[in-house]
Amino acid sequence: MVLCQGGEGDAAPAAGGQEPEVPPGREDGPGAVQPRLCPAPGVEAAGTEERRACGCCSGMSWPFCCEAPGTKKKAACPGLGLFYTILSAFLFSVASLFLKKIEDLHSVEVSAFRCVFQMAFVLPGLIYYKTGFLGPKGKRIFLFFRGFLGSTAMVLLYYSYQVMPLADATVITFTSPVFTSLLAWIFLKEKYSLWDLLFTLFAITGVILIARPPFLFGSRVTGIEGSYSDHIKGTIAAIASTLSAASTIVILRKVGKSVHYFLSIWYYAVIGLIGCVIALFVLNEWRLPHCGRDRVFLVLIGLLGLGGQIFLTKALQIEKAGPVSIMKTMDVVFAFILQVLFLNHLPTWWTVGGALCVVASSSGTAIRKWRHSVKKAKQREI
Repeated sequence: MVLCQGGEGDAAPAAGGQEPEVPPGREDGPGAVQPRLCPAPGVEAAGTEERRACGCCSGMSWPFCCEAPGTKKKAACPGLGLFYTILSAFLFSVASLFLKKIEDLHSVEVSAFRCVFQMAFVLPGLIYYKTGFLGPKGKRIFLFFRGFLGSTAMVLLYYSYQVMPLADATVITFTSPVFTSLLAWIFLKEKYSLWDLLFTLFAITGVILIARPPFLFGSRVTGIEGSYSDHIKGTIAAIASTLSAASTIVILRKVGKSVHYFLSIWYYAVIGLIGCVIALFVLNEWRLPHCGRDRVFLVLIGLLGLGGQIFLTKALQIEKAGPVSIMKTMDVVFAFILQVLFLNHLPTWWTVGGALCVVASSSGTAIRKWRHSVKKAKQREI
């Protein structure tokens, strides 16, 4: 074997856009010509047959692959991403239950405390990654609307939790994937098929079964928590929250990976806190909770919401988005269970039927998106 200079083919990255790991002893630097082992003249064919390849680097020969021969690749725990998704759904559901238990605080004030927790979590990350606090000039307007719409969705969701049954509000929020597809078709020119239209109609049917408007179901509506006017207000708030959340996802798709995700969360927290403080002064609702239990609930809502976001992020890092979206429907299951056990409110058959329609539509949308992404990935490999 002799040393020879690497050509252009050696600089090509491995499949998937990842650079092969450089073996120890090689110099790094722009434009540096790297030596590599080449077979001696006359034995090139034999050396080619003897080259050892591993399956972890798309067939690249060692030592340019990520692992040396004989070493065992650390296997990921199967189902860990789905477990993280279930845990995230449980934490979000418990946080919603604590929100229902708070008596003296407006939903806007709860949202303000949630934003404070998020700022405290994100600020060290911004400093560590040196992303700055404003982001690229061309993306700031998108970040602003992402923060405004995201925080608006949070406030409206918390309000719907307070004035209507927990399960009903949770089910309505699960129409978000359906409306995201519709908005992406309108603003991003993404494909919108007849299946997507069918899933949208299913979602709207589920919302109607939960809201039960009098012009369709008559004036005597049973199974409502509190007054029917509050139920309608909560339904409208939940729908508006869903549309705001869907708009946020469309904006994030527009921005893409050009902005660090910590900056996105930072705008969400800062703009949300500013908006909540202004709204509290206008509504004259700013006050600390009188009861010590409510203060504990406030802290727990912040911690559980943060924990839910962390586990959901970890789930998306190690599992495909399709299975995660489907497993996230456990939010609805947990909401029904917690509502029955701790709020003593049995869901009506109308709510159950609406939940089935919404879960079917959101799961169908997630499965279609998942299959489409898998198909595109296979086409890129070919």
